[in-house]
Amino acid sequence: MRIGVMIGPEKGDSARKLERMLRDIEWAESAGLDTAWIPQIPTDFDALITVAAMGLRTSRIELGTAVVPLAAQHPIALARQALSAHAAAGGRLSLGIGPSHHWIVRDMLGLPYERPAAYTRDYLEVLDAALRGPGTVEVSNETFTVNNPLDLGPVAPLPVLVAALGPVMLRLAGEHADGTILWMADERAIADHVVPRITKAAADAGRPAPRIVAGLPVCLCAPGEVDAARARANRILGEAEISPNYQKLLDRGDARDIGDLCIAGDEETIRTALRRYADAGATDLSIRLLPLGETRDALIASKQRTRTLLAHLAHDLR
Repeated sequence: MRIGVMIGPEKGDSARKLERMLRDIEWAESAGLDTAWIPQIPTDFDALITVAAMGLRTSRIELGTAVVPLAAQHPIALARQALSAHAAAGGRLSLGIGPSHHWIVRDMLGLPYERPAAYTRDYLEVLDAALRGPGTVEVSNETFTVNNPLDLGPVAPLPVLVAALGPVMLRLAGEHADGTILWMADERAIADHVVPRITKAAADAGRPAPRIVAGLPVCLCAPGEVDAARARANRILGEAEISPNYQKLLDRGDARDIGDLCIAGDEETIRTALRRYADAGATDLSIRLLPLGETRDALIASKQRTRTLLAHLAHDLR
């Protein structure tokens, strides 16, 4: 199982965010982590530009987006941007994409959010053709009619992973992509819902076994602080639960909210919980560090303790 960490802009001064993220990616590489996953937050930095910058400051670690919403740009524009970031990173990009949610596409962007799975399928047809370049991308389907010359080609294989929560999207991800990126999926949802569907779809399509990336908040803390860690997870990460897509995924497992999904406790508690995800079929973990504390110094110290444990587990859980 690959161990990765989320590195995002979060809140703060825009002038300082990039340098902070670059320091974080330098730590992740030096700690021996396999992957860094960069969220595409609707209100903040562009994930692929961030990947390109991170690629110039690192040499080994895989850099993934988690995830780029498809409706925000034409597939040719996304392919051009991804190929450029992939080259800047020396061929270390894994492109995570997804149809996003109604509250982003419809409510924020003012775009239609109808038949997202069908839109994703049509989008992937264009994107796949563009990522195989260089050459003219000629695709005609229900959504796109494209005849676009493209002089770019991938400097190395460029995996594409699709955020897939429901049965239709999981089948699509298995048939047309290299795996899926999850959020709000516990062990039971992964083992009983995600793994069987995406694995069968990939096998039926003659594709390799898919990657299954589980996103989880993690906090190293004393047993008496576990409830506080879960309450903090609900407070700062709970907004996504308003999405019907996430609610349906929660219904597939035992967790009711992000606090239930938060892995909090001592070292052995965290190690055991992460092993359960591997046993459930997750091939990758994307860990969202969740610091705990009442002051800035306490939060920084908490984050550093969890980081140190994560670096150790990256070797232990492989």
